[in-house]
Amino acid sequence: MIVSSGTKGFYFKEFEAKNIPPFEMLFDIFKELITHTAGDFDEAIAWLRELDKEYQLTDENYTIDDFIEDLKDKGYIREEIDSDGGTGIGITAKTERAIRQTALENIFGNLHKSGAGNHKTKSSGLGDELTGELRPYNFGDGLDKISLTESLKNAQINNGMGEFQLTEDDLVVEDSRYNAQMSTVLMIDISHSMILYGEDRITPAKKVAMALAELITTRYPKDTIDILVFGNDAWTISIKDIPYLKVGPYHTNTVAGLQLAMDILRRKKNTNKQIFMITDGKPSCVKERDGRYYMNSNGLDPYITEMCYTQAAQARKLHIPITTFMIAQDPYLQQFVDKFTEANQGKAFYTGLKGLGEMIFQDYESNRKKRLK
Repeated sequence: MIVSSGTKGFYFKEFEAKNIPPFEMLFDIFKELITHTAGDFDEAIAWLRELDKEYQLTDENYTIDDFIEDLKDKGYIREEIDSDGGTGIGITAKTERAIRQTALENIFGNLHKSGAGNHKTKSSGLGDELTGELRPYNFGDGLDKISLTESLKNAQINNGMGEFQLTEDDLVVEDSRYNAQMSTVLMIDISHSMILYGEDRITPAKKVAMALAELITTRYPKDTIDILVFGNDAWTISIKDIPYLKVGPYHTNTVAGLQLAMDILRRKKNTNKQIFMITDGKPSCVKERDGRYYMNSNGLDPYITEMCYTQAAQARKLHIPITTFMIAQDPYLQQFVDKFTEANQGKAFYTGLKGLGEMIFQDYESNRKKRLK
């Protein structure tokens, strides 16, 4: 570690780790475990005890039992009565919020702000929302956005007071965001393949959903987000339900998810609408008009895929772009997604689990800066 010593230069010393209180350290681990266990407190604590045995997370001064008592005192857990009439421990809304905030920090905190782009739009927005951040002046920035105080200070530093002059290089502007309202539906595949082959794909999807929900509700309160899951059928879940989301013994009814997403967005009054879909498998199920299910897990069934293409085209007519995040690399699935994306004139990303959150956030930020028509 390099440490400054005033005008005498620098000297080196050994790295000193931050002194993190034991509760805070265990709470960070607990939030991760409670997400993996779909909100099962007992299972999360059992995992925490095993980690404690292996890595000596606690000592005689602060034990796991002390941590549990602190969780109660701080309002993160509460006693509940289960369906059998017995008592158990459940997490509170305070914990759910803490999990969402952590997901937001872990995903969105890794993104870096870029400079202004040269993206044209055919229509103006409702106004500009100032961020409080300063950046260098770019050609085309409005004169009303120039920070006069900071620009004059730069001119004095760069040119001196003797022959004072203000140049374009001295100018800085207060950055702003396009003040457009966006309605987003996030579709999450909960078919059985999301936990197949020893890979947990549902937990990263849940983290993305929690982080995106937290971003929108805190940073863009005028925007809306609806979250739905799809297996044999599709249904909406509330933000507070995300940590408890589990994969089921389901096929993949992509058509039902798209129909529900479009029904939701039809009821939104603002113009900017979009669908994000996270999936790892091929569509393998549709529900017929008589209520029966047509299922086929062997390859790509033309009957099912054609219905998917029809829904993609319908969304295009409604000016609703669909961005598909395919967590699979199979060539035949990529061909399906390519054709699906072409029918919608949307976008597709073929990605693993790593970087999924960053990709979704960057796409969300990009889309809300322009009018989706």
